[in-house]
Amino acid sequence: MHYNCLIVDDETELAKMTAEYFNMFEVSTAYVESGEECYAFLKENTVDLILLDINLGDGSGFEVCKKLRKEMQLPILFVSARQSDDDVLVALSIGGDDYVKKPYSLSVLLAKVKVNLKRMEQMEKVKEENSDHDGPVSAGHSHIHVDEKFALDEATMSVVQNGNRIPLKAKEFALLNSLYNHKNTIVKKEVLFDEVWGDTFFSDSTLNVHIRKLREKLEENPNDPKLIKTVWGTGYYLELK
Repeated sequence: MHYNCLIVDDETELAKMTAEYFNMFEVSTAYVESGEECYAFLKENTVDLILLDINLGDGSGFEVCKKLRKEMQLPILFVSARQSDDDVLVALSIGGDDYVKKPYSLSVLLAKVKVNLKRMEQMEKVKEENSDHDGPVSAGHSHIHVDEKFALDEATMSVVQNGNRIPLKAKEFALLNSLYNHKNTIVKKEVLFDEVWGDTFFSDSTLNVHIRKLREKLEENPNDPKLIKTVWGTGYYLELK
């Protein structure tokens, strides 16, 4: 069977309640209680998105994420009672797309899931429409920003740099979009948190991880960035000449 969402959480009552709530709003959801149950479930079913707890009865959600990332690129949202910045940093570094702290609001969590599902649906539609197109983005595609050697494509959440298409994750794209909106000017950290994460404030480590990921994808030498510059103690700016 196919499900929109799979919850992997050993807090059975919470997982069951969340799944029932999602199903009420037509987001087909199932839940399992361990990493091994997750692997077994995915052998028999397909899903669009995973909500993953860190503390599982048979191990760590971090290890589950690492294993899943070797085989699939679907959105993985960590949901955990662990509050430390280090946990957020690890979760995002190993391939998590977001980190939601418990206790959470069911309505807010559902909204996050729906946003990710909608984005995935749009990306799949674009891929189907352009399955025969492998070159640079043409003017007929959905650009939000275009420069001579640099273009952001909202429909596919990708950036075209010097003719090469580079796919980005949702938060990476939102962060680059925010930097582009203020290109060649300093963007304070507070502005980036407001524009990219809205009311969700984690810590500087969250922002730093995403900046590092962008540099690894866009810079010739991520350790000596020429595109995304740091202004220590203040923020960042995107330098486009």
